[in-house]
Amino acid sequence: MSHAKKGQGQLAALILAAGQGTRMESSIPKVLHHVGGRPMLYYVLRIANALKPGAIGVVVGHESDEVKKKTLEMAKSVGFNRPIQFILQKKPLGSGNAVVESLPFLRKFKTGIVMCGDTPLLTYESMYNLALTHDQLKGQATLLTARIANPKGYGRIVRGALGEVQRIVEESVASPKELGISEVNSGAYVFEIDALIAGLKQIGAKGPKKEHFLTDMMEVIRAKGGRIHAYTTTSAEEALGVNNRSQLAVAERILNKRMLERLMISGVTIRDPQSTHVDADVEIGQDTVIYPGTILRGKTKIGRMCRIGPFTHIEDTQIGNECEVRFSYVLQSRLLEKTSVGPFAHIRPDSSIGPRARVGNFTEVKASRIGFGSKVNHLSYIGDADIAEDVNIGAGTITCNYDGKAKHKTSIGAKAFVGSNVNLIAPVKVGRGAKIAAGSTVTEDVPDDALAIARARQVNKT
Repeated sequence: MSHAKKGQGQLAALILAAGQGTRMESSIPKVLHHVGGRPMLYYVLRIANALKPGAIGVVVGHESDEVKKKTLEMAKSVGFNRPIQFILQKKPLGSGNAVVESLPFLRKFKTGIVMCGDTPLLTYESMYNLALTHDQLKGQATLLTARIANPKGYGRIVRGALGEVQRIVEESVASPKELGISEVNSGAYVFEIDALIAGLKQIGAKGPKKEHFLTDMMEVIRAKGGRIHAYTTTSAEEALGVNNRSQLAVAERILNKRMLERLMISGVTIRDPQSTHVDADVEIGQDTVIYPGTILRGKTKIGRMCRIGPFTHIEDTQIGNECEVRFSYVLQSRLLEKTSVGPFAHIRPDSSIGPRARVGNFTEVKASRIGFGSKVNHLSYIGDADIAEDVNIGAGTITCNYDGKAKHKTSIGAKAFVGSNVNLIAPVKVGRGAKIAAGSTVTEDVPDDALAIARARQVNKT
């Protein structure tokens, strides 16, 4: 694409993100509603950055400070290396007005790509092809269109006898013949900035809110003798914007389907895609099997040849190769190679388990390390503990880590054996190779290789 060769001064990317989104019925700005574990705006920002513009402009309005803050966080999280300039749209007077407010930013560039912040289903491929089409056909404007079976609610693309784009007609003012057109406007455009500046002066205010619509630019450009082209995406779903919670759910489903297909193509088995949910930032290695009812969220990374699920929720967690997690909840933790968790285990933040360790049914682990080959098989609570390698923790063991004011640490040495139904009153240390008799309540440190018995002598009375 020639704009890539011309250097950084040629192309600007402008994202319209000022809307309140009243139909969302929400206190959260529309573009910050999540799909695929990220705000909608994230997907559009990522595409804008990948197109290698000289700068990215983001038009903000409703809750502008919050949108700015989140935008900068998103940019940092994916390592943006180009500037982001924020433009404040003072009043919600439509997309045309948003671009008018952006002219001081756009004037420095030859060409501008305009996208909407509420279109998370756009793809880089389509936006690249849109920019390429604009570059090759040398028109004043090029728009991204899609053909959809049910175009209700979308602006229709009216073409002339030779196939050239004449105008975009909004549904509310379309004739019966125009309503029958299946090609619709996606809300993504490329403009020559000179033509955009000239045209913006002439688009009038419309409707009860006196709004200016960017779609009216097409007729203005044509009236001045300019040419308008279109690139039609092969994927109709890209034109779908998000205006309410129902459309948000549709976008979520489509993004999830794309993510699962990408994983399956890369060598991951997903037994039931319909019941599996995977966020956009999740990574999974080859030959891992994901069973039904599994939710993988945030920056979760799973290695090769793992077995995950069924009915398992994993969030912001690193999992090594050949691990197994069944019917369990794992949050902000690390599972090292060949570790097994579940069924019905709860791994809370800041835990590190394995390698080759086992956490069994109805066990909760919080902010603890469980070392190589150690086992906490059932009905236990392990909190603020450091458990070395080859330790056996018996059923019903509890680290009593909280004294009502502060948390305290339990440390258990290698090859120790903790019997069933033991209470370890932290802070306490259990030495290497030590044994603790079942039913003990341990309040003092246990030396290496010692046997601790801390229970009252049995007395049978008749």
